[in-house]
Order: sequence, then structure tokens, then C-alpha cells
Amino acid sequence: MARHTQHFENAITRLKKMIHSLGAHVEENVTAAVRSIINRDAALGTRIIESDNTIDNMEVELEEECLKVLALYQPVANDLRLIVALLKINNDLERIGDLAVNMAERAVFLADQGGVSIPKEFPLMAEKTQWMLKNALDSLVNLDPVLARRVCAMDDEVDELNRKMFEAFENQLNRGPDKLRPMLELLSAARYLERVADHATNICEDVIYLIGGEIVRHRKEALIIPLNQAKKEEGQKKG
Repeated sequence: MARHTQHFENAITRLKKMIHSLGAHVEENVTAAVRSIINRDAALGTRIIESDNTIDNMEVELEEECLKVLALYQPVANDLRLIVALLKINNDLERIGDLAVNMAERAVFLADQGGVSIPKEFPLMAEKTQWMLKNALDSLVNLDPVLARRVCAMDDEVDELNRKMFEAFENQLNRGPDKLRPMLELLSAARYLERVADHATNICEDVIYLIGGEIVRHRKEALIIPLNQAKKEEGQKKG
């Protein structure tokens, strides 16, 4: 029995390392995709597009490992919850990787489009989205429900900035219809950022589920709780 337990613990350790590695790759691609748009860097955008197969392969390998652990060890209770959460987070990370590619494709197009300024809302939106993704991954690594809830609370701010991008689009469009296609591409990039933020929120919801078994999906009131209550939860976890 002890040997079986040791094999299982080794398998869990491997899964955690795999999800952390995937998260790091995805976060790096999102950061680079934003930079490629803001700097009109087509070469960087192309490199992100070409790197997508790496993320896809990592996602498939992690899913296969999770299923193997389920079949071999038939985990229950907290261990089962961990595997389920990792499978869901794995899928969210792969989707974020795809969104980084989508943004990189917009960057390649925009690199040749002069005379179209990037609305100030875009870099601010990018900054908040990247903060959400980084801290969603940190909440997973550290099993931090307080941080997870803070990330969820940021999602509304990203949504609001996405709406403001449409207002900026209207202002630029009034200056000339020749700006239509580039602005549509920028709006698409903003929409992809908004979806990255949604996936970061999903990750945090799964972290909360992993820690306490609470399903908060579709229950906003269960996510955005007073910070002192969240700190109480954190204290109970550490205790």
C-alpha cells in the first residue's frame, strides 16, 4: 500500500509540474502577443503563431496523464477534486494559448497599417488582463483563495474597458472610413483579451473548488465576497 501511495504522489507531483509549465508558456505568449500589437511587431507575432503547436502538445500530454492517473489509482475526495480541476484548468490554458495566437495574427496585419492609433484603453485592458492571468496561475500554485477571488473581481473592469474600445472605434471611424479594417482588427484583439480574462476567471473558480469543494460557477455572489471573509477562509486553510 505504501508503494502504491508513493507512486500516486509522484504522479500528482508530475501533473502539478506539467500544469505549471503549461501556464508559464501560455502567460509568456499572451504577454508577447500584446507586445506585438502595441509595437506593431510582425516578426514577434509570427513566432507566437508558430509556437502554438508546443502548447497544444503540452495540453494533450497533460490530459492523457490525468486520465491515466484516474484509471490507475481511482482517486477519491480531495485527490479526485484535484484531477478534475487540473483537467478543466488545462483546457482553459489551451484556449488562452489559442487566443494569444489570434492576437498575434491581428498584430501581423496591423504591422503594415499606418495612421491608426491604438486607443489608450487597449494597453490598460491588456495590463489588467495580464495581471488576472498571472495571479490566477499564482493562486493555483499557492492554493490561495483570497487571490483567486481578487482576480474574479477584476473581470468586470476588463469588460468595461472592452466596451470603451467600441467608443474609441466610433471616434476613429468618424475621421475616415479607411480606418475601418484596422480598427476592426483592434476590436478583435480587445475581444480576445476579454476572453483571456474570462478564462483566467474560470481558472480561479476551479482553484476555489479545488481548495474548498465550492462550485461558484454562475454564482457571482459566491465569488465576490467581502475580503475579510476571504481572509478568514485563508486562515482556516493554513490552520
